[in-house]
Amino acid sequence: MSHRTPSARAKRATTTVAALGLAALGLTACGPAVGATTTEAAAEVDWASIEPADSISFWTNHPGGSQAIEQQLVDAFTEETGIEVEIVTAGANYEEVSQRFQTAQTSGDVGDLVVMSDATWFTNYVNDSLLAIDDVFAAAGGDASTYNATLFDDYRYEDAHFAVPYARSTTIYYYNKDHYAQAGLTQAPTTWDEVQANSQALVDAGVTDIAFSFPSASDYPAWMMNNLVWGYGGGWSDEWDASAVTSDGTVEAVEFAQAAVQAGWANVSSNSPADDFAAGATSQFIGSTGSLGGVTETAAFEVGVAFLPGGPVEQELVVPTGGAGIAISSASTPEEQLAAAMLADHLTSAENTVEFSKVTGYVPVRSDADASAIYAENPNFEVAVEQLETRTRTQDYMRVFLPGGDLALATSLQRILTTDVDVADALGELQRELTGLYENDLEPQLEG
Repeated sequence: MSHRTPSARAKRATTTVAALGLAALGLTACGPAVGATTTEAAAEVDWASIEPADSISFWTNHPGGSQAIEQQLVDAFTEETGIEVEIVTAGANYEEVSQRFQTAQTSGDVGDLVVMSDATWFTNYVNDSLLAIDDVFAAAGGDASTYNATLFDDYRYEDAHFAVPYARSTTIYYYNKDHYAQAGLTQAPTTWDEVQANSQALVDAGVTDIAFSFPSASDYPAWMMNNLVWGYGGGWSDEWDASAVTSDGTVEAVEFAQAAVQAGWANVSSNSPADDFAAGATSQFIGSTGSLGGVTETAAFEVGVAFLPGGPVEQELVVPTGGAGIAISSASTPEEQLAAAMLADHLTSAENTVEFSKVTGYVPVRSDADASAIYAENPNFEVAVEQLETRTRTQDYMRVFLPGGDLALATSLQRILTTDVDVADALGELQRELTGLYENDLEPQLEG
């Protein structure tokens, strides 16, 4: 395989859902390629001379309980185009789909269109398993300019895109409006200082014992806490440089979280922050917008949502994107790749992304999508979409690009939040671990 060294302007990728099992996946050898495999090869195909295949396969884990709506959208595609689509449940989660996809490279029996999360697509890119999607998408009649730009560029690397957004989310601030009213609070916090003040007011008023919940290591803390770290001017990395994790801003932000737990107004959820919140056991948490429908349905109180709070350094661009896109296999034939691009465009059209959002709670991925019907049913959903349009940024390389990176971050954060370990020392150990993972495992693949 041949890969170029990443440029300073290379775009970053995202996560709703992180790859805690990604270290086990590793980087496999390149499989046999039938279609276009590299950015250059994809550009060389005369797509205008290609006829789409009569049948293709779509590998998915049905994110957000989407099996029924996926079937409905695929059936409509087949009726419109005559192209038969086999929907394959390729795993229970994003990591299982990615692992099966990589294992299948040696046999050639791979999905033509495949769900890829923010934390799994880059590994498949490194292995030359994904088609650069720009040219074939245009040949299929797709207009990529109507995608939310941040969401689309989450799959951009070395000036090409390797997926289009599909089941996408951000994190958002949830709060119990009934608890707030009982404590005399009138609005959600806009800064982390206000998070602390509101939380202390809730505890002092006897409304709750735990006012805020941080996620455990199994609930993607590096994603959920990215907002806090960015707000303090820190980060999990600066592209491939892990020194950001020991910067003053990162240390101060993580010290704030540790102190919150030690002071008693926050905890590390032993279950799930979303479940604890819906049960009334805690008053506030940061969670995925994809949880909005379930939390609203389950909670016996009025659920409030707000933009994520800013910090003392950064007030606005503090919202990490997440979730999954759909990518095209480089091992498929050009005919299958063209048909897969047509399906990708169909699944994520302005109309269909709204239908998908209604069922799952993921945000619409097209800027021209009309989600007013969803807003009327759940006004909180409009807050999530407004935040997406104004506050989001793509995630740090060491969390979403580095195999094992998110696991290292999650383990370190769990240790810091549940013990009195010195934060600077613990983050120093984390920096060395992330640097080692990159230099020993990933850098040789990128430069090979």
